[in-house]
Amino acid sequence: MFDDVAANYDLTNDVLSLGQDRRWRKEVAKAVDARPAQKVLDLAAGTATSSQPFVKAGAYVVPCDFSLGMLRVGKKNHPWMPFTAGDGTKLPFRDDVFDAVTISFGLRNIQDTEQALRELYRVTKPGGRVVICEFSHPTWAPFRTVYEEYLMRALPPVARAVSSNPDAYVYLAESIQSWPDQPTLAGMLRKAGWSRVAHRNLTGGIVALHRGFKA
Repeated sequence: MFDDVAANYDLTNDVLSLGQDRRWRKEVAKAVDARPAQKVLDLAAGTATSSQPFVKAGAYVVPCDFSLGMLRVGKKNHPWMPFTAGDGTKLPFRDDVFDAVTISFGLRNIQDTEQALRELYRVTKPGGRVVICEFSHPTWAPFRTVYEEYLMRALPPVARAVSSNPDAYVYLAESIQSWPDQPTLAGMLRKAGWSRVAHRNLTGGIVALHRGFKA
C-alpha cells in the first residue's frame, strides 16, 4: 500500500494536514534534540523528509522503512543517506546502537505495537531516548466530533485529488480512529521498558508527542 503512495506522499500529507505536518516535524526535531555525531534511527522514515532536521543538526541518521517504494523515492531525493529496509518488529540493528530513536506517523501501521516499542528500546543506548509522533484523539469533545467528520467524509475526496492511491488514505483514517489514546500509549511505552515517559498534545490532540528514556 505505501509503495503505491510513495510518489506523492509528502505533497499529500501537506495538503491533508492543511500544512500542520510542517509544525509537527519541527516539534519532533526539538524533542529528539539531535546533536553532532549522535546516531539517530528514524523508523518508518518513508522518503526521509522527517529525517532532514536531524541531518541538519549534524547527527548520523539512519532512515528505516518497510516500504521499498518509499525507500527508492527517498534514495533518489537524498542519495547520500543510508536508507535501510527493515521490519519494525524485528529491526536489523544490534543492541544499544542509537542515541535517539524516533517514529512519526508510522507506529500505528506496525502490526505489533508492543513488539515495535520493545525493538526500539533494544537498539537504543542506555541513556538514550525515544520520541513518537502519532495521530491521537482530540481532548475537547466538540472538536473531536468535527475532526472525526473530516477524517471520514472530507479526507477521502481530498486524497482522490492529490494521491496516487486514495484508497490507502481511507485505511489511514480508519486506523487513526481505532488507535489507542494518549494515556494508553504511554502505558505501552512503560511496559516496553521505557522510563520517564511523558506526552503532550499538538493541535488540540490531533497529534500527540510521546517521549521516554532508556535507563
